[in-house]
Amino acid sequence: MTATTDPALILHRWLSPAYPVGAFAYSHGIEAAVAEGWLTNADQTGAWLRDVALKGAGQNDAILLAAAWRAETPERLAEIAALASALAPSANRRLETEAQGAAFARTTAAVHGIALYPAPYPVVLGRAARLMNLPLEMTLRLFLLAFLSNLTSAAIRLVPLGQTDGQRILSALEPLCAELAATAAPSDLDALGSCAVMSDIAAMRQEVLTTRLFRS
Repeated sequence: MTATTDPALILHRWLSPAYPVGAFAYSHGIEAAVAEGWLTNADQTGAWLRDVALKGAGQNDAILLAAAWRAETPERLAEIAALASALAPSANRRLETEAQGAAFARTTAAVHGIALYPAPYPVVLGRAARLMNLPLEMTLRLFLLAFLSNLTSAAIRLVPLGQTDGQRILSALEPLCAELAATAAPSDLDALGSCAVMSDIAAMRQEVLTTRLFRS
């Protein structure tokens, strides 16, 4: 990375919906939650996303990203990647993280000329940020906001919600993104844990829906 490159611009580009990782294809179980009648309005959706961020994949992926950013050896990075895959509560949630990670690695390696290999999305993103000398906490904040933005976009289509409701939800979640980033940055893998049970159940049920719009 050259001295004139703005880290924020790189991260915004990487985490933009235009970056070809296919994030739009994944609802993280929201599709099944709507089908079950668990999400019917903006308030329920906002609470659901807060739980996913604070007690589920949001927190865990942030910790995994930070660990990958700090990893000093290929062996350590491989251990983190294996753990990230094992933490996925369903086959399609594993697909969600691994397919996006592979797409991110492929594109980012080609664009920036850095050595990246397929791994779960937060792991390969953390590694790329380290190789490009991007600040860890900034990477975490923007990653979390992008994750929640994608799920909000899915909810807008599925619940359905209005665009303004979607932006209200995201605005309310912005402080949580900053808090989780600050907590995850110094955390080690012992801090991993999840109790977003309904989200995990929804991810499993989504796999057997008769009609599906999303891959997770």
